[in-house]
Amino acid sequence: MIAPPDLASLDSTTKDALILAQAETIALLTKRIADLEARLGLPPKTPDNSSLPPSTGHKASGEGGAKAKSKAHAGAHRPLQANPTHKRDVVALSCQHCGADVSATAQKPVLTYDRIEIPKIEPEVTQLTLYGGTCPCCARKFTAAAPAGLEPGSPFGPELRAFVFYLRFTQNIALERLSKLLRDLFGITISEGALVNMFKKSTQAFARQTQAIRARLLSGTALESDETSIRVGKKNNWLWTFHHQQDACFVIAPSRSKTVVEQFLDGHRPDFWVSDRYGAQMGWATKDHQVCLAHLIRDVQYAIDAGDQAFAPKLKELLQDACEIGAKRPELKNATLRSYALKLEKRLTTLLRIVPIGAEGKKLQQAVKQYRPHLFVFVTNRELPSTNNGSERGLRPCAVYRKVTNGFRSGWAARLYADIRSVIETARRRGIGALNAIRLTLAGILLPLPT
Repeated sequence: MIAPPDLASLDSTTKDALILAQAETIALLTKRIADLEARLGLPPKTPDNSSLPPSTGHKASGEGGAKAKSKAHAGAHRPLQANPTHKRDVVALSCQHCGADVSATAQKPVLTYDRIEIPKIEPEVTQLTLYGGTCPCCARKFTAAAPAGLEPGSPFGPELRAFVFYLRFTQNIALERLSKLLRDLFGITISEGALVNMFKKSTQAFARQTQAIRARLLSGTALESDETSIRVGKKNNWLWTFHHQQDACFVIAPSRSKTVVEQFLDGHRPDFWVSDRYGAQMGWATKDHQVCLAHLIRDVQYAIDAGDQAFAPKLKELLQDACEIGAKRPELKNATLRSYALKLEKRLTTLLRIVPIGAEGKKLQQAVKQYRPHLFVFVTNRELPSTNNGSERGLRPCAVYRKVTNGFRSGWAARLYADIRSVIETARRRGIGALNAIRLTLAGILLPLPT
């Protein structure tokens, strides 16, 4: 505790300066107390009224007691396999009631069912011995040429490598557990170091596939983006996603600033952009920008929770109506959409004349005024969504991976993960399975476009 100064020993000038400094400190502390007291009356931030992730929310407790028995539903059975490996027709030889011989009696199908089994899993190991000797013609040593696909080098074949990548980067299995899984299920001993070497040797294959995806993405007219935090080494980094329709690219960078977007675009500027209202993602489109209405609706809900019953509820209704129009666009004509856009703008003009209640309501209205030109771009532009949920869905597997692994120890591993996510997410959008996409990438084949 700091001891107060001895006022008796101070001259008048020093006393006046001390009193003035204390008055300024008291004013600052008074303002801070007022701000804290104001915050005490605000509702808590939740996933429903802010951008907090759903994992931070808490579900309300349900009613106690056992659930009442419901009416029994009609019985059902597992559908039969469309392409069974084997088919067996079994005819009765004797009657199960009296034991009479019925082998010559006409019979018809009574019951058809599947019996599913996994064959014993054993690795297929081909051990090669290349013979050689001394050429009788030139007296030089010669060695037999290895068969195609069985050349010396890594002992792990392409199917095994693809399966390892799949388990690691789509099922989020840690290296130690992955090594044990391969040993216990397949009888294959692969150390953690060998797994790391396998990943390192494949970085170029995934980088080439990602570059092709990025080139196609930048050749389009629209982009969507978002970002989330990730740990690389001992530092916080950011995982960005840039995507639209059939293409998606992920980038891990130590920054959340505009420089990441600038480096990714490399001089390219799309006509349209979709994102939340974060500044680093704004201002890149040459024609127009669509901000995420889902984020805005959650901010509106917070203003409602904070006490604004004048402006925020009507704005929420307007934004929800706009999203419903966006969902119905495939069945609406262009002229109808233009009419809807005009009506939405007129309603918004009327709403902005309302005086909000409370600080949160005023803050919300200021944000709406600032981003008004970017609220309803999607209504007449069928290529753009009304929300940035596509970005959030793309980042969701990354958030799961982050929770399981706690991030990356090295920069190359982070870059590899970003490239792998680019390949897997793009493949999902094109209707290609993750394992097949990994196979194609390791083989140097570009992901095909849907027909």
